[in-house]
Formats: sequence, C-alpha cells, structure tokens
Amino acid sequence: MRAIRGEILHFLDDPADRGVEALEHFPDGLLIVRDGHVAEAGPAEAILAKLPAGTPIEERRDKLILPGFIDTHIHFAQADIIASHGEQLLEWLGKYTYPAESRFADAGHARSVAEFFCGELLRNGTTTAMAFPTVHAASVDALFAAAAERRMRLITGKVLMDRNCPDFLRDTAARGYAESHALIEKWHGRDRLLYAVTPRFAATSTPEQMALAGRLFAEHSGVYLQSHVAENRREVAWVAELYPEARSYLDVYDRFGHLGPRSVFAHCVWLDDADRARMAAAGAAMSFCPTSNLFLGSGLFDLDRAHAAGVRVGIGSDVGAGTSFSMLQTLNEAYKVLQLNGQSLSAERAFYLATLGGARSLYLENSIGSFAPGREADFVVLDAAATPLLARRTAACHTLAERLFVLMMLGDDRAVAETWVMGEPAWRRP
Repeated sequence: MRAIRGEILHFLDDPADRGVEALEHFPDGLLIVRDGHVAEAGPAEAILAKLPAGTPIEERRDKLILPGFIDTHIHFAQADIIASHGEQLLEWLGKYTYPAESRFADAGHARSVAEFFCGELLRNGTTTAMAFPTVHAASVDALFAAAAERRMRLITGKVLMDRNCPDFLRDTAARGYAESHALIEKWHGRDRLLYAVTPRFAATSTPEQMALAGRLFAEHSGVYLQSHVAENRREVAWVAELYPEARSYLDVYDRFGHLGPRSVFAHCVWLDDADRARMAAAGAAMSFCPTSNLFLGSGLFDLDRAHAAGVRVGIGSDVGAGTSFSMLQTLNEAYKVLQLNGQSLSAERAFYLATLGGARSLYLENSIGSFAPGREADFVVLDAAATPLLARRTAACHTLAERLFVLMMLGDDRAVAETWVMGEPAWRRP
C-alpha cells in the first residue's frame, strides 16, 4: 500500500456538461494505492482516521496531484525531427518525415529512439500514449518493449503504406496485413499494451490495403485503429482525387470499415457536420493536435462543433510536427487555437481533455484517467512553483480555476515534479 498526501484533483465528467460538479478537488487530500490501483481518494483527515497507526505517508502537500496525462496522437519515430523549419503537411512528409522514418529499418536505432521517447513522455507527466511507429515491424517491437519495461499503457501498431510514398518505405497490402496480424498476436493485451491498426492516411494506401486494414480491425477483438483525417486543405483535395466515389475524406475510411469504437482520427480540422455526426454515431474519436496544426499552418480545430455532435475528443501532442511533449504546453496552444476560432477553453475543461477525456476517447475510462476506485494508479505530481514566474503568478491566484489556467499557460516539463505508473515512481525531477 502507498499513501500520498497532497492537493488532489480529478474529473468525473466533462466540465462543459456539468460545470464544477464534473470535478473532485481535495485541497488537502490523500490518495491510497494498493497493488498498483487506486483504493481511495478523498479528504486527508477522513482517510487518515481509517488508516492503521504508523502507516507511512508520502508528503506532497505543496504539490498538485492529477491523473497521468493521456496523449492520443504522437509519432515516436519523429522525435528527432521536432522543430524542423518551414513546411506544410505534404512537404513536411517528403522533406523530413520519410527520411527520418527510413532509419527505423535498423532495429538498434528503433530501440534507442523508443527508450528516449518513453523517457520523455514520463518526464512530461504522460503515462499513456497512442503512437505512430513506422512501416518496420522492428519499430513496433522496440516501442512496445520500451513501454512494457516502464509498465506504461501504450497503443501502437505497424504503419500501413503501399503507395504515394518513397520506395524505401513502401509496403505491400499483403505483407502489411500479415505483419500486422503477427504483431497483434505477439503484443495485443500483453501487460498494458494494446495494438492499433495504423493506415497512415488514405492517400498512402491503395483500396486493397484500406480493405485489409478494415479486416484487421474487425477480426481482432479489442484492437484499435488510428489514422489521420482532414488535417490540411491540399491533403483533403488530394484524397478527393484518389477516392472520387467517396462523399468526404472521412467517408473513405467509413467505406472500408475503419469507423467504430476504438478508432481514433488525428486532426479533424476540415470536416463538416455530416462527418461529425457520423463519427459520433460510430463511436469514433478525434485527437485535437493544436501545436502541430499551428506549426504546419493546417487550420483550427472546432471543439464546440465536435462537442455539440457528441464526438469523443482527446488531446494529441503530434510530435514531431507538434512542438512539445508537454501536455501543459499542448493545452496552452489548444486555448489559443480555440480563441482564434471564437471559442473559449476553460482550464478545468482543458485538464479534463488531457485526463478523463483522453481515456474516454480511447474507451479506457474504466482503467485510467481518474482516481475512481479500481483505476490504474498512474498520476503526475505538478509543482506550481517550478519557475520564478510560475511561482509569482500562482501566488497571486485566488481560485483553483485561475491556478490551473496559469499552470497550463506558463508550465512545461519543469512543472512536472514526479510521474507515477501503477502506483510506483517512474520519474522524479532531479
């Protein structure tokens, strides 16, 4: 058993729907962990009275404890090209992404990047990620192995790409299916690892490969499907040329059986209301990737329309077009994107999206994303005095909402004091 005392915050629902009733906040709280799972979270005074005398208490009373952050879209193979200058989506792929991904044919390189990637997630308070590797099976093995070593919850799967890409990354539909099937058998459901069928995007897969991806998604119980949709206007026009029979970009995926519970589509910028309604009806989720959408000049996500349609939404850093592993910095940019779109993101809702909202988009809310009893005890310990400016601004705050907003606007990896996975410390700030 572990008992951690500090300021505790988690969410029961979306603040956009239930306001302050959507969160539980214990200014002086106690989190009890047994066998890697949450046993209880609540006011320290009440829980302390029930504990056996002499129970050791880990004191974090000057820190804020939240469920671990959930990144619903990130490219592990692009860690080395983050902050590469000057392109929009299609040029970015050709100039930076594909050359970087070619290096993952080397299993040693894949292992090295996977070790760095998982360490960087934990250093930023992210305990669950849905990640893109490359077309190489070894990249999938490397990422799953690195996550398993750290007991992280991770979702990934071999990228499927058999046209409109360099020869050095081009797969075949049949080989992609066979290797994906073997990887599912090897990794899906092992430890805390889950497999995602991963067509890169509709433009880089033939209809045959798209059909086989849909088959993989249908054949294997509990697997995920991840891809990109409607990120960039030129990309949307290109997909329309490749699939003229489809009503929309999203409809391409729908025709091949890719929409359903546990399918997650990054970006979703250039969708219409019919697309949003279809995603909601199918149970598919959107990953809102603000830093990459701004960096590549792709467009502005419409959270209000997604919410009105009833679509599940999580937050994605989308490294390496995304500019930070930090979920705090990603929420900072999400606020600005929505400001430009005439919408306002409250701090409470932002942290909901990064925790329980992400868990719901992945259909994992019964396992992660909150401190409800029985949940896996992944959490982040945040320090609102991590920098002089953050400390000074926080000292002037009067409400929880104001403190949370300051933390997401001024905070970054330096504000993460500790990250815990399954009730044990996985990273601590030196």
